[in-house]
Amino acid sequence: MAWFTDRHWFLLAVLVYGVSAIYSVFLWRKGFRRDDHVNYFLLLAGFGLHTIAMLQRGFSFGHCPVNNLYEAITFIVWAIVTAYLVAGLFPQLRFLGAFAAPGLFAIGVFALMPPLDKPYAGRPDFHTDWGSLHGALVLLSCGAFGLASVAGVMFLSQEHDLKFHKLRAVLSLMPPIQRLERVMTGLLCGGLVLLTAGLALAPLLVREAEEQGRKFKGDPILGYSLFVWAVYTAQLVSRWKFGQGGRRFAWGVVGSFAFLLLTFWGFILLSPLHNR
Repeated sequence: MAWFTDRHWFLLAVLVYGVSAIYSVFLWRKGFRRDDHVNYFLLLAGFGLHTIAMLQRGFSFGHCPVNNLYEAITFIVWAIVTAYLVAGLFPQLRFLGAFAAPGLFAIGVFALMPPLDKPYAGRPDFHTDWGSLHGALVLLSCGAFGLASVAGVMFLSQEHDLKFHKLRAVLSLMPPIQRLERVMTGLLCGGLVLLTAGLALAPLLVREAEEQGRKFKGDPILGYSLFVWAVYTAQLVSRWKFGQGGRRFAWGVVGSFAFLLLTFWGFILLSPLHNR
């Protein structure tokens, strides 16, 4: 069915994420007192539809679909779901999905706004294999940072319940706060490695642009990416070198990703290389 485009597949995925978000509300009300597989399989189903959408668009253009704001957002959502599905193989981490699903649904609805999916002017922005790899690595790092922020929200929720002696903190099946702290640290490390690898490819892309006759006079997204890299590096250094942890560390992880979500799109729009 030619009329059933990749956007239709993504719409179906967002609807499944929405069902997962609604189901997550019931898990919150129950206080996570039992290990429920329903939410995991809902997100797995949404992931399948989401992957079909990305593959259909990618094959239609012959490259990794990360060329405009719509595609960048869908890739970030896909990366977050991928990271969750891997983490969810461990029962102790499965309830990350209850915190991630509402955010995935909200971002997915935002991505479906027509102005974000602009048609390509000439050749796509990332038309080479290096460009696709660069975009994939950077957006996958955003997925790792996003899942780390979900773990941070869970940490703050657990800490709040323990602080005020709420019964659901005892009956909850969420991981203990010590384990959540390790999860946040591990995800930040993984995200930083991916971001570093993606940024390492930037000089190759600049050289390629100059060879094609496009003058490179600086790109706002490059400075922005280096700033994000420095922020997450500082968090890990403060964690390892100065022993910063607990509530302050969790708030830092959550706040950093909130900043990333609120500012990333603006810098993409300002970038001459990423938004032509």
